[in-house]
Amino acid sequence: MEWISDPTAWSALAALLTLEIVLGVDNVVFISILASKLPVEQQDKARKIGLLAAGGMRIVLLLAIGWIVTLKEPLFSIGSSSKLPLDDPLTFSGKEIILLAGGLFLIYKATKEIHHKLEGEEGTTSTKTAPTIAAVLGQVLLLDLVFSIDSVITAVGMTTYVPVMVIAILASIGIMLVASKAIYTFVNAHPSVKILALAFLLLIGVTLLAEGLNGKIPKGYIYASMTFSVFVEVLNLRVRKKKKAVEPVHLREPITK
Repeated sequence: MEWISDPTAWSALAALLTLEIVLGVDNVVFISILASKLPVEQQDKARKIGLLAAGGMRIVLLLAIGWIVTLKEPLFSIGSSSKLPLDDPLTFSGKEIILLAGGLFLIYKATKEIHHKLEGEEGTTSTKTAPTIAAVLGQVLLLDLVFSIDSVITAVGMTTYVPVMVIAILASIGIMLVASKAIYTFVNAHPSVKILALAFLLLIGVTLLAEGLNGKIPKGYIYASMTFSVFVEVLNLRVRKKKKAVEPVHLREPITK
């Protein structure tokens, strides 16, 4: 318990809590979009289980911190041959491979969802293609694995106190469970917000790809642009609210039974 008297531990806790909340919002948005395809009575359950499972995964990864650190070790490189005109070869570790896979998955999923919302078929889908809670949670955990590995490595760089990391994760999960219902309802109630959220997922996917290719896009730029976009959309919603006769664009929803 020596971390309690260490001022740097408290500053690290505040930074980690902020990071975990941001990741939690990403999870809620992703769960909101996936769970909207489930029957109404299962959507709230999927949201809560998804958040709890994501928090549990991060704690498990913290306990396996020794293995996580080894993911930073280079596995192979591209461009080391003198025949290739590259100043520095691209090196790939386990972390980079996971980031690349996660980025591609996120770009594919977001693009597919945008297509379905705008040009997909309306109405009831066949039972063979109807998603289940297990399928939704599987996709959520797959994406959260990518986010978690990155956040755990970042957390290790901020503090050596494992209790501080665990407290930040548990606190963020509690906050998200309380706030997720409002975020979930808001995203699903406004078509423009849902498309904007999908655009955010595309942006995050591109960021993951860049990091997987040894590029660095400062996360401050990413989240600043996302915050500004949300601010503009809030203004648009307030203007539209005053013009009650204006109907929002109807997104196509494949309702499953």
